[in-house]
Amino acid sequence: MRIPKDILPRKLYLDKIKDFANKRIIKVITGQRRVGKSYLLYQLIEDLQKEPDSHIIYINKEDISFSDIKNAQQLYDYVKTHIDTKKMNYVFIDEIQEINDFATALRSLLLIENIDLYCTGSNAQLLSGDIAGFLSGRYIEITVYSLSYPEFLQFHKLNDEESSLDKYLKYGGLPYLKNLELKDEIINEYLRSIYDSIVYRDIVNRYAIRNTLFLEQLVQFLAGNIGSLFSSKKISDFLKAQKINMASNQVQTYVQYLVNAFLIFKVPRYDIVGKRVFEIGEKYYFENIGIRNSIAGYQIDDLGKIMENAVYNHLLYKGNKVYVGVIPPNEIDFIAENKGEKAYYQVALSIKKEDTWKREFGNLAKIKNHYPKYVITREAWEGNTYEGIKTLSLRAFLSS
Repeated sequence: MRIPKDILPRKLYLDKIKDFANKRIIKVITGQRRVGKSYLLYQLIEDLQKEPDSHIIYINKEDISFSDIKNAQQLYDYVKTHIDTKKMNYVFIDEIQEINDFATALRSLLLIENIDLYCTGSNAQLLSGDIAGFLSGRYIEITVYSLSYPEFLQFHKLNDEESSLDKYLKYGGLPYLKNLELKDEIINEYLRSIYDSIVYRDIVNRYAIRNTLFLEQLVQFLAGNIGSLFSSKKISDFLKAQKINMASNQVQTYVQYLVNAFLIFKVPRYDIVGKRVFEIGEKYYFENIGIRNSIAGYQIDDLGKIMENAVYNHLLYKGNKVYVGVIPPNEIDFIAENKGEKAYYQVALSIKKEDTWKREFGNLAKIKNHYPKYVITREAWEGNTYEGIKTLSLRAFLSS
């Protein structure tokens, strides 16, 4: 196979994957289309090709050359046919969700001693339900996200300065952007093509959706309301006011399709006092800020929302489980949990006005525990903490 030139390594993910190399466990790499899953495989293959006792078997379901592999039996037969019995066989399967009953083939291939399995998928439900049970204890899932801010700087050869952060918040972190001139008309055309690919290939075709107009209007609505608290019923009621009739259970189904395709994230609310997750009402953020901006536009009055989306995405990138916090009657933008530890975050475009800083710091001050608490703002702040609550500039936070 031909490896693309000038691949920039994404060390965070490579290190995670390599921790499980040569172990009898399936490495499943998931994430939105075009976030760089295939390029991670290429980097792994490039390293392995230097090993004399390695044999590479690569299957790309987006390549017509592999169109005959449609089900588990055909996948199993293809791999078996191409095994080198005298070497370690590294099997890479790109976009495995295109193969019916793929889990059956993976489980059987795992029985072969000299095979190490890697695969990618663009669906969050790839290993859900029965499949997860069927492969229980036999796989590790690693989710890949759009470029973090430091990766964006590396890919575009930019210095860490406010103008670079502006570009990141405007265009987002799809890796291929490094090959394009960072101009609105060029980037927006590319981002819209990726959006169309996600909607029609990963949602409309996969779930046989007929009401594509409603689906696009739903995405438009969510893009304009990132960070707002909604339930399926509230979304349904709002759309009805716009002469768009769709039952709340259907809205819930369509939202889940968007989540499954990694286009959006649904973030549940957590009661800090009662220590429970609310069943109704959640917030939505986009996996890629650039795609969101190509849908809703990049408006100056949306900067606070876009900042909040960027903070959420960075918390995910750092390996956190993230909730919206509730300490009645107030709200905390984010609770981040990682390895038994917690941190709390408020996000504000500016804290220069007294009512703003009183609200942001005051909400955090009501949380009576000793976990770290932060207010993230676009402005740098060199002063002291407020009752132990730290202030971070957005650029400093995203650079961490």
